[in-house]
Amino acid sequence: MIDKINITALGGGTGLSSLLRGLKKYNDKITAIVNVADDGGSSGKLRNELGVLPPGDIRNCLVALSEEESLMSRLFQYRFPQNGSLAGHSFGNLFLTAMSAISGSFDNAILNCAEVLAIRGRVLPATLSPVVLEAELKSGRQIIGESNISNVYEKIDEIILFPPNPPAAPEVLTAIKNSDVLIFGPGSLYTSVVVNFLVDGVVEAIKSSKSYKIYIANIMTQPGETSEYKLSDHIAAIEKHSYKGILDMVLVNKAKIPRKIIRRYKKQGADQVEIDKIKVKTRKANLFSDKIYARHDSGKLAEAIVKIVKRKVNSGRKND
Repeated sequence: MIDKINITALGGGTGLSSLLRGLKKYNDKITAIVNVADDGGSSGKLRNELGVLPPGDIRNCLVALSEEESLMSRLFQYRFPQNGSLAGHSFGNLFLTAMSAISGSFDNAILNCAEVLAIRGRVLPATLSPVVLEAELKSGRQIIGESNISNVYEKIDEIILFPPNPPAAPEVLTAIKNSDVLIFGPGSLYTSVVVNFLVDGVVEAIKSSKSYKIYIANIMTQPGETSEYKLSDHIAAIEKHSYKGILDMVLVNKAKIPRKIIRRYKKQGADQVEIDKIKVKTRKANLFSDKIYARHDSGKLAEAIVKIVKRKVNSGRKND
């Protein structure tokens, strides 16, 4: 089993919460490090109106690590109707915002919510500093704001945080250094995965960690952000914002995506990520959710990770 393995996952968005939902069945020593550059939807409104860190991705990860069918989990995910002053807000976002005010800090609010939800593992914000994500495009243009970057239809050259090099939140660097396995993704390449590397000390902590480092490749490209990107382009972007050789393995989906789903994505400007030749060891597995969206299935994804970790642990024992 992998119940004694320290697993740390860095990311954001729906991809990270999907991974956590599956992994919690095998391990409760999971640390989720979540980026806090979100500026859209309910999180963006709360951020702009109350000056709090965006709670949406944090909430999703807390719920993913909780008992999914519990009343509190369903309550945290409840979203108010699209009318009135609470339109679009989720109860969990409001709860985290209120708890931040009562407890005195956002990280204390997360700890309190974790207790309420009785989660397996822990959730840490990458930084407690308010940050804005910026993208420098190949054309020389600059795009400000995560939600705007996701909608740009030009090649991205580099992303930066403003203010630059925000300090890592407490325990983030220690969690990375003490990990047995580090997982990046799945999720939006720049706005969910790479953004975490821009927090001060994170890349250095990853480099000094003796952990086995796995990148979960996206199944589809993202219109605008990664249009026409092959797998090698994803790896190149990760290495550009961190360091060469950061990854020990890349996990990719081998399942065939139904044509009707591919056609729908093509209309939106997205295609299946081409798995071209890369220098990193690649492991293929059936990760497709078999639903209306070309997303990772949390159960299949967790099973694939567990197989990789078990094989790595067993090979390590043989070499002892």
